[in-house]
Amino acid sequence: MTVSEKYALWLNKATDDADLIEELNGIAGDENEIYEHFYRELEFGTAGLRGIIGAGDNRMNIYTVRKATQGLADYLNARYTQARVAIAYDSRIKSDLFAKEAARVLAANGIAVSLYAELQPVPVLSYTVRELHCQAGIMVTASHNPAKYNGYKCYGSEGFQMTDDDANAVTECIRKLDLFDDIKLTDFDAAVADGTITLLGQELVDRFLDEVGKQQINPGICRKGDFKVIYTPLNGAGNKPVRAILERIGLSQVTIVPEQELPDGNFPTAPYPNPEIRQAFECALKLAETVQPDLLLATDPDCDRVGIAVKQNGNYVLLTGNETGCLLLNYILSCRAEQGALPKDPVVVKTIVTSNLATRIAEKYGCEMREVLTGFKYIGEQIDLLEKDGHPERYQFGFEESYGYLAGVHARDKDAVVTSMLICEMAAYYAAKGQTLLDVLHGLYEEHGIYLHRLVNIAFEGAQGMIAMDKLMTNLRENPPKEIGGLQVLSLADYQASVRTDLVSGVSTAINLPQSNVLSFELENHAGLIVRPSGTEPKVKGYITAVAATMEDAEAMVSRLCATAEDMLKG
Repeated sequence: MTVSEKYALWLNKATDDADLIEELNGIAGDENEIYEHFYRELEFGTAGLRGIIGAGDNRMNIYTVRKATQGLADYLNARYTQARVAIAYDSRIKSDLFAKEAARVLAANGIAVSLYAELQPVPVLSYTVRELHCQAGIMVTASHNPAKYNGYKCYGSEGFQMTDDDANAVTECIRKLDLFDDIKLTDFDAAVADGTITLLGQELVDRFLDEVGKQQINPGICRKGDFKVIYTPLNGAGNKPVRAILERIGLSQVTIVPEQELPDGNFPTAPYPNPEIRQAFECALKLAETVQPDLLLATDPDCDRVGIAVKQNGNYVLLTGNETGCLLLNYILSCRAEQGALPKDPVVVKTIVTSNLATRIAEKYGCEMREVLTGFKYIGEQIDLLEKDGHPERYQFGFEESYGYLAGVHARDKDAVVTSMLICEMAAYYAAKGQTLLDVLHGLYEEHGIYLHRLVNIAFEGAQGMIAMDKLMTNLRENPPKEIGGLQVLSLADYQASVRTDLVSGVSTAINLPQSNVLSFELENHAGLIVRPSGTEPKVKGYITAVAATMEDAEAMVSRLCATAEDMLKG
């Protein structure tokens, strides 16, 4: 079917949403716009669906959500006699509508649905899947993307996002369906009345918070002293649960950023609601001028990631995901070691693009470091393996550089609720010793070396963007650079071919991880560059590492690497 034929079909059949009807009529005669809306189907990948909200096959709307859910239903009904699915959603535009539409499709297919009656964070959904013994879960969110995006994450029965094999199987089911004619749909209120759809309330959330509270390392530390925090949920799902857990641990001086307190999918004061960037903290920084807190805390709209800014000499310094993760890891392991609470054969998990400073810290405390591909589901998978082996207590901490962390085994996805609790506890603990988190971080650098990391993002928008990204990755594979930023390239790890090649000796070894479109260039002086197309956005990411004995040398090295990487990735 041609793009024009698809457009005509939608004009005829997409009549259930007035917003879509208006948009379809509005792009009449605009060939470029029609092409962008219909040139492909929004792909159901290992991260589920994610795209711009709007009309067409290449947009997030009730029809693409229904089709994906029908495929999930067919997948589940082929494997289970009676399946149950948990559904949650965040504050994004149409998240509640998409969640209800997914519930309607599942109920029409005879699948029991447990749907949260109000918005909830990702970790609550992950917890609920396991707690209610569901066969799958759906989280409606686009994480930290701008307001025009929404998405749909699918979870397996273990509580982490579907692995590649399961996601591929669901994709095959989806591809068999006609968008308008093959979708089963029932009345929402009738399904609630007959019990096929159950609306979940606060009870499960309270049980989740009970499990989060068990992860305290030094209970009671936040009840002492005069530690102040400013918290912003960035108009997302973290507002209630994060405030609740901070109250539970006794942190009494918490100020909420008023402009960003309540759910609002338009994100009026933070167009890019991403706790990785300073712009998301602007309102908190303004408020800090009067409150003068010790710590600024921000969670993203679906509350699975958290960023912080630390007060140092009257200024607020934003920490990176790597820095915060290494601080948390060191705090957890050092305190548990001192308390005699580390189990036998403890395990830490990080992604391949996450700082190797974490590896040095884990080694100090005798922890096994497991490295996995980018994507928190691979960390969740490691927890599941430990649990099936009968030793979930071995898991100590897992994190990725993109501000995602998990302590405890109550969830299988990154959890900004437990992390917010631990960050505040950690900061209060060191404050009682007269140290800021930056003081502690510099101590880690003195002990293990200075690890600096930067992320280079190159956007590839539109239909031609995907083609350009593919060409870039192919060229880097076939013609790897001999040096990057003045540093010799020692080896190339191609995770798609599952091969690591020593470029000096020519010797190749196998990589024992699932295949992924990732290239890792190991450079001299322990530096490195890892390149991968984003799984959720139209961009290529370059993860840069510089290691040196002094901050001056590390900053000079990372600047050279960034400049070269930007040129490389622009193609």
